[in-house]
Amino acid sequence: MPKLEGDVDISQHIKRHIEENIQVKERLLETSLASIQTSVNYIAGALESGKKVIFCGNGGSAADAQHLAAELVVRLRSTFERPAIPALALSVNTSIITAAGNDFGFQYVFSRQVEAIGQPDDVLVAISTSGESANVIEAVKAAKRKGLKTIGFLGGTGGRLAEEVDLGIIVPSNVTARIQEAHILIGHILCEMVEELLFLDS
Repeated sequence: MPKLEGDVDISQHIKRHIEENIQVKERLLETSLASIQTSVNYIAGALESGKKVIFCGNGGSAADAQHLAAELVVRLRSTFERPAIPALALSVNTSIITAAGNDFGFQYVFSRQVEAIGQPDDVLVAISTSGESANVIEAVKAAKRKGLKTIGFLGGTGGRLAEEVDLGIIVPSNVTARIQEAHILIGHILCEMVEELLFLDS
């Protein structure tokens, strides 16, 4: 059987990761069911009123932001036909990000975009495993100034973002990988429930 550095059995290493993932999801079910349900209502209500959903995050969370925006604009399930849902991620336009970073500083690369396109009662989904990402915090502050609702996909203690957002969904783990795995689960649940609420009877 192949070994990892330090003579660690690969199969045990894999098992430990999967077991950790399961344990985090079980704790998430215990602690965050109500907040996930509320976030569904926030987003569905905004979309019913003709508003949009905006996502932001850094690194893996930027990828999650783009992933979830795509699920809403295109579709989550190939078996569920429905109109496109207005959603976007703030990490996709490199010209805006580099211009804002150069002219104002990296902490403002998302807030500048929120100032430009955010409208009252839109929803900003701020994704940060630590809750301490300066540019995500600034985006939430800009969203609050403009009257957007704010949801945080967070981890650990929730960090400073937990105090800034209207609603925080905090994954009960301090391991970045486990938090990100739970974030995409939460995002997929949101997308599916929004589809159901808005279009199931249409």
